[in-house]
Amino acid sequence: MIPEIEKKSKKEIKQLQEQKLQELLLYVAEKSPFYKKRFIGCDIDISTIQKLDDLTQIPVTTKDDLQKYNDDFFCVEKSKIVDYVTTSGTTGMPVFFGLTDKDLDRLAYNEAISFACSKVTKDDVIQLMTTIDRRFMAGLAYFLGARELSAGIIRVGSGIPELQWDSIQKFKPTYLIAVPSFLLKLIEFAEKNNINQNESSVKGVICIGEPLKNQDFSLNTLSKKIKEKWNIELYSTYASTEMGTAFAECEYQIGGHHHPELIITEILDDDNQPVKNGVEGELVVTTLGVEGMPLLRFKTGDIVKAHYEACDCGRNTIRLGPVVGRKKQMIKYKGTTIYPPAMYNLLNDFTEIKNYIIEIDENEIGTDKITIKLGAKDASNELITNIKDHFRAKLRVAPELEFVSIAEISKLQFPKMSRKPMLFIDKRKSYVSK
Repeated sequence: MIPEIEKKSKKEIKQLQEQKLQELLLYVAEKSPFYKKRFIGCDIDISTIQKLDDLTQIPVTTKDDLQKYNDDFFCVEKSKIVDYVTTSGTTGMPVFFGLTDKDLDRLAYNEAISFACSKVTKDDVIQLMTTIDRRFMAGLAYFLGARELSAGIIRVGSGIPELQWDSIQKFKPTYLIAVPSFLLKLIEFAEKNNINQNESSVKGVICIGEPLKNQDFSLNTLSKKIKEKWNIELYSTYASTEMGTAFAECEYQIGGHHHPELIITEILDDDNQPVKNGVEGELVVTTLGVEGMPLLRFKTGDIVKAHYEACDCGRNTIRLGPVVGRKKQMIKYKGTTIYPPAMYNLLNDFTEIKNYIIEIDENEIGTDKITIKLGAKDASNELITNIKDHFRAKLRVAPELEFVSIAEISKLQFPKMSRKPMLFIDKRKSYVSK
């Protein structure tokens, strides 16, 4: 189930996107209060924007814009909204989105072709290990995508390893949708309860919320730990509420494939200029085919690198590598630039560490301070030394370490109403004020 456009030449893909871009510009110029004002205020003549390269005539849309003018982005009357979702608020106040029937159809199509990219078929059964409630778009997308694909789905929800294994043993799912670190808890439960995970029906996992790969697409520490104990395929995905689109890995697992019929992508530097091919920058997206709340040149805040070579799977679209980090979460520490995923990967190297959370604050002179709270059964001096040496070797710095109870960290990771685990808390004034 590869959409024909994704197998076309780059020239043909570009032509389709330019056609859809012109349709979008006419739509928002008529329907969107926010973009109407922006076009007038910036003296933008949309008739001059014919090519993808012309997009630079339009200022970027930021998360701050969404938070300040949320209602002004809506292009339909309230009676046409059939589902409301909110962003997770990872880097600020949550934003709400309203989806029309057409938007739900688009969401289902996106997830169906993303599942198919990761080799899920109508004959598969998918166990959903994430919430479908709490205004969470992803859980709804997975359900709608499975229906579109005619695959079976088991809505178990997050957590509770015993219930997850009960469902696996009863209903025989072939794929799971889960946060990767939770798979380690499933393995631990299986080993304690005489369940052989390698004899289960599960053959693959669609992984969300945590990185699985290094920038060269080799397995990172977390995915190595999983695969050492469970012989299953792990597929990375990348998506967000704002873009309503996923970048899913195919069987070759060398980056998430772009669906050009659904979204236009740009990779920009700090001055909002396109980076050279192969250089990392901030992902900026323009949504195509969205009726309720389309976005033009929206800055996701995620630092990524695009790959442009054709894939052996037959798709000729760009691929996005693992997210390097969130721009707002960049840490300047003792002359070194660090993103949280690099620290997650190092901490996952230690089997003694059961859970952790990274806190960033400012010290008395206003520079960044890193404190890592660790849950471990044995906080020995040897373990502390090994962790600090590992950080110095890999990142050239050693953060402060604080050992607390495993239960306390679990509470920090899963605050009330959380929809996914929180591993990073930013207390910097410059961050809070953004």
